[in-house]
Amino acid sequence: MIGKTSTQRWLILSHGFNMDGRAASLTITDKMPHLMTAGIEPIVLSAVTGVLDTRFKHSQLLPWGPSGLRFDLRHLFALRWGRDWRYRVVTGLISFLLLPFILIERSLIGLQSQWSWMPAAVFRGWLCILIDKPVLVYSTGGAYSAHWAGFWLKRLTGIRWIAEIHDPMLFPGTVPATRNLKFWAKLEGMICKSADLVWWFTDQALASARRRHPQLGDRGKVILPGAEPPHVSAKYSKGKDLVLGHFGSLSPVRSLRPMVDAFAEFRQRHPEMATRIFIHCYGGAIDGPGQQAIREHRLETHFLNQGRLEWDPVTRLSGREQIQQRMHQVDGLLLLHGTTADCAEYIPSKFYDYLWAERPVVGLVHINSQLTRLITDHGGYAAEVDHREEVLEMLTRVFRDWQEDRMQAPLLQPIDTGQAVTTILSLTKRFTE
Repeated sequence: MIGKTSTQRWLILSHGFNMDGRAASLTITDKMPHLMTAGIEPIVLSAVTGVLDTRFKHSQLLPWGPSGLRFDLRHLFALRWGRDWRYRVVTGLISFLLLPFILIERSLIGLQSQWSWMPAAVFRGWLCILIDKPVLVYSTGGAYSAHWAGFWLKRLTGIRWIAEIHDPMLFPGTVPATRNLKFWAKLEGMICKSADLVWWFTDQALASARRRHPQLGDRGKVILPGAEPPHVSAKYSKGKDLVLGHFGSLSPVRSLRPMVDAFAEFRQRHPEMATRIFIHCYGGAIDGPGQQAIREHRLETHFLNQGRLEWDPVTRLSGREQIQQRMHQVDGLLLLHGTTADCAEYIPSKFYDYLWAERPVVGLVHINSQLTRLITDHGGYAAEVDHREEVLEMLTRVFRDWQEDRMQAPLLQPIDTGQAVTTILSLTKRFTE
């Protein structure tokens, strides 16, 4: 429980604040009630792509560059109108008018479109520091422009600066090739050198950053972001078939294909078990490679795409609330980590939501011993995605445990957002009092 302290202002820089349930947004927006309970008065600067928060001072800023302006205006008009004829006409006109300037921007600068939110955030942040006198600046991902703005605000005003790094800024084992990737590498060095406190979400991400920037020292930390408890729940009841639920988006880099290929081999070895196993996918379309594998192995009856759940006028539950209920009802929660080198340095945010569902996690993990340990410590099942025999053994164990009623809710408490906030407050106490 976070205790109430004397009120102090924090200036929070988050490009995607309050933005349609995205992980980069939830990581900071879920912290806000805990920060306010602890006596923090937030002042938030964000892009216009999210919903304006009325609980505290929240300013939504347009970027100063043409590509960023086009990107943010598209989201702004989609929020107001949807994607009807007005949206298509207005955004088409904006794209036409900005195109020459975008081409010039790309040739001269060559950074991601969100870079130009940085000068807008620096200008407004500088005014906030002069007028509202916050005790620190807190920059958070995903867009790196928030950290770039945090760096400049510290340099211009000397204010304390803390930074929350969501995703690795350098792809492990590679040398940055583009101007954008080279800038990410440079910005990581700026953060490690200048931030008063900076934290990552995995042990390996911190270790890699510290190896590249030894000057980081003890100012670098690992803080697990956690997740908030669900608004609704449901009672679990075992059915006649084993159902694994996958919740969230799929893509070529986080594909269903490894699970499909492993299940095809599992069916050959254990046909009697496989006939009773079904995988339900929620949250959008199955990725292209996953769909191809399902067709190749003729597994359409075992891998079912449930799509996105929308508002239900009968139960009066939102799509997110229906998902939360469904998470409690499946036999196991399928977690797909990916197969790329950066898996060593990130944990899917969905994992923390899964822990609240009180069903065991069944994870295909890639080169990340911390995630494997977290899954098994919380009563789940984990296997290295590239080790086929390990995956097949895990599927066999899952089926037998389900068949013999040995699958159980995790014994450890879920990792919640309040724990992350408590840690942040403890670490910043030395320079906020």
